[in-house]
Parts: sequence; structure tokens; C-alpha cells
Amino acid sequence: MLHVRLITPADRTDEVVRLIEATPGTAHVAVLPGAARNPAGDVVMCDVAREAGDLLIGGLRALGVDEKGSIAVDDIDLSLSRRAAKAEAEAPGEAADAVLWEHLEDATHEESTLSATYLAFMTVATMIAACGVVLDNAILIVGAMAVGPEFGPLAGISTSLVRRTPRLAVRSLLALLVGFATAMVVTVGFSHLMTGLDLFHAADLEAPRPNTNFIYQPDAFSFVVAILAGIAGTLSLTSAKSGALVGVAISVTTIPAAANAAVAFSFDEYRQAWGSTEQLLLNLFAIVLAGTLTLLAQKIFWAPRKR
Repeated sequence: MLHVRLITPADRTDEVVRLIEATPGTAHVAVLPGAARNPAGDVVMCDVAREAGDLLIGGLRALGVDEKGSIAVDDIDLSLSRRAAKAEAEAPGEAADAVLWEHLEDATHEESTLSATYLAFMTVATMIAACGVVLDNAILIVGAMAVGPEFGPLAGISTSLVRRTPRLAVRSLLALLVGFATAMVVTVGFSHLMTGLDLFHAADLEAPRPNTNFIYQPDAFSFVVAILAGIAGTLSLTSAKSGALVGVAISVTTIPAAANAAVAFSFDEYRQAWGSTEQLLLNLFAIVLAGTLTLLAQKIFWAPRKR
């Protein structure tokens, strides 16, 4: 269940309440006349089944509640109510399958913010991966994958394509390009520093490296794994079951490929640098493609239920 808290102009409150009562899957409607001060108006609260949440939010926005008042939505971890159980039964579909498009846009918008923290995570993850490729250490590679925040902007691009929001696309693309460019440039400098400290050696990079040589050798499996990871990551963002996102992060070769390209470039090993770049671009394209197709499939799947 979701808890919805609204501030509505007094002349719109009755219309808002009628919409809530007409929406299947709603319960526990409460109205506090004149309780809001900024903006002035009434406070309306209700609970709604997750699978009916997108329908209700869309109706509220059509009434202009978001422009003249406010819409706030929170997850309810525990609800002990017979009426809530009835509301969930009335709502179409299953809660785990429901997509809250407004929430998805807001989440990907936040994850695609080009901030100092975002750049720090990208850079640190890439430097960890650089250590992993030189040492041929799979554990460091997995750790770097888990730290990297690049899935947010990738999901933002997919969301913008399906929702037709160019501003989100530009924001996500900018975060992706600047993030990887900054992380790779810093990692080149990091590689030179480690070489000066006699910790990185060209011979280590040119060795067979059985645990990490896949990073600069893209093949059909790279594309297949990235497609599957894009599907799983998108589902984890749109559904109530979001625990799979970490597993997605450690199954795609984006951060390690960027790190290997940076280290190879610092040693003038252009063959590996180009192969790693191909791996990076292949994974980015496959994830965006899979995410877009998954969102389109979910949109088509939910269309009859919304009607």
C-alpha cells in the first residue's frame, strides 16, 4: 500500500475526494479542511494499493493538484486493516508488477544528477577496478562494479525515451559522459602515480590475466549478459522488489572496461584500450536497449488494467 498526502485548493477538494473514491484500490480517506498554510488549502490523505497508484496520481495531476497544491507519496511498510486488504484485492494486477511512472521519473532524475558525490563514486570505482585489472583480481573488479553509480543515468535514458522527456535524456546523458570522462582521466593520472611508486607495471597488464582478460575482449556473451542485466535492473527499479539492483551492478562490464582502457592508455597499450572501449560502449548500448524495451513492455502490459 501507498500513503498519499495532498494539499488541495478548497474549491478542488470535493472533486479530488470524488476521484479518490472512484479509483479502485483506495481506502482510509481523510480530509482536514483548512489545515494547509503554505500553500493554503485543505489536506486530503488516503491509502492506495500500489497497483492503482499510477492511475490515481495521473488523475490528480489532470486536476492540477501538483500545480496548485502538492502530491506526496510514501510506502507503507505495515498496514493492518481489513479495508486495506479489500482495497488491494479490488486493485488490478499485482503490487510487485505495478509501475509508478512518476516515481520512476523522480528516481532516475535524482540518480542522474551530476554532483560531486556522483563523480566521486565513479572515480573511486574506476580506480578500484584499475587495481583489479593490474592485479588480475576478480574480487576488486566485483567491488568496483558494486560501487559504480552508472546504472542510474542509463535507466534515466531509457525512461526518457519511453516517457518522451528530453530534459531527462539530456541530464542522464550528460551525467554519463562527464562521469566516465572524469573517472577515466583521473584514473590515467592514478595509473601514472602507481607506476611511479612501482606498484603498477606494464608487464602485469600485458600478462595473460585469466580472471580479467574478458574486459578488453568483447564478444556475443558480453551483449547477452548486458541485455539480461538491463532487463533485471529495470525491473528492480520499477517493481516493489528492488533488492536485485546490486546483483545487476556486478554483472555488467562498464566500470572495469573504463578502468582497463585508462590503464592501458597510460601504458600506451592501445590494443587493450580500444578493446576495453568497445566493451564499454557495447554494454552501455545493450543496457539502454534492454531497459527501453522492458519499460515499453510494462507500459503495454498495464494499459488494459488502467482502462
